[in-house]
Amino acid sequence: MTAPNGRGLLHLAAAVDQEAAHDASAHVELTRLAERGGFDFVTLGDTFTRPGLDALAVLARVAPATTRIGLVPTVTTTHTEPFRVQAAVATLDWVSRGRAGWCIDVSTTEGEARLFGRRHAAPADALWQEAGQVADVAARLWDSREDGAAVHGTATGRSTGRGGAHHVDFEGDTFAVRGPSTAPRPPQGHPVRVVDATDRHARATAARYADVALVRGATPAQVGAVRAELHAAALAHGRNPDGLRVLAALTVDLGDGERAAERGHGGGGPRQTAQGPLYRGGPVDLAELIAAWHETGAADGFHLTPVEPSRDLERLVNGTVALLQHRGLFRTFYPGSTLREHLGLARPANRYAVTGGTS
Repeated sequence: MTAPNGRGLLHLAAAVDQEAAHDASAHVELTRLAERGGFDFVTLGDTFTRPGLDALAVLARVAPATTRIGLVPTVTTTHTEPFRVQAAVATLDWVSRGRAGWCIDVSTTEGEARLFGRRHAAPADALWQEAGQVADVAARLWDSREDGAAVHGTATGRSTGRGGAHHVDFEGDTFAVRGPSTAPRPPQGHPVRVVDATDRHARATAARYADVALVRGATPAQVGAVRAELHAAALAHGRNPDGLRVLAALTVDLGDGERAAERGHGGGGPRQTAQGPLYRGGPVDLAELIAAWHETGAADGFHLTPVEPSRDLERLVNGTVALLQHRGLFRTFYPGSTLREHLGLARPANRYAVTGGTS
């Protein structure tokens, strides 16, 4: 579908992080609210540096309490086993009936490394190269079971179900994986992979493997420059750049009611802070900012992180989103049922079913 400004409809996502919430019901409530607003997906962050619940497990609990919205937990690749990561993400895709994503991140600190005791912290470039290899082997393992194939005989790496299994033999710089996967091929084929590409170290991995890239920038020009860089790199890797959605990432503080954006915010653009660009103002001015940025073609949509999730997400849904829908820039219903369909991304073909080969 096309918006009145001649561009594709906006894609919108929201973070539902709540540091003090140790009950999944708080996340269920926020995700249902975002779903009422038609958001493409919600994200839930996770690191080894903060106390809290496991993001993927929480969103697996949210899955049966929602029906349409995409669910994207952060799962780091540095100290986790690639085989287990891909199986967990595939499982989320199954229990959500095709609404899973995976925000790929790395663990850079020595403190995180000490939690596992396997190796010391490594430079960001090396960690993101490893993350790319994890993303690569995950896709191969998702393809190691053909659509509709039953899973048997995993101990021997063989299956006897319809379509059978395909052996995966992957050698990365820091790990090796022998497949096939123990999980059946996910409903989406490949759950949506998301990378925050603000850090230059993450951009090569985003360009080559991500379906969605998040970019924090205080102006459309900043975001648009990174988008152009990602698209050029995707093309160099043989990808169609149209298969990579780029969302501008903003932290939003909608305060206690409709009011003009503060100086340095809203019409003047978000304020750059140590945590990234921050918009502070009312939901109407935020809708104007989103519409203006979208018209420039700098981004395919926005990923919004509310400062006060319960307060700000309600204002996003009932204020900002409602205005964008009124202007024909954002959809009023979900046209499909999977996250890939929300994002307008095709379901990947199974590489092994097509070629009959192995990795």
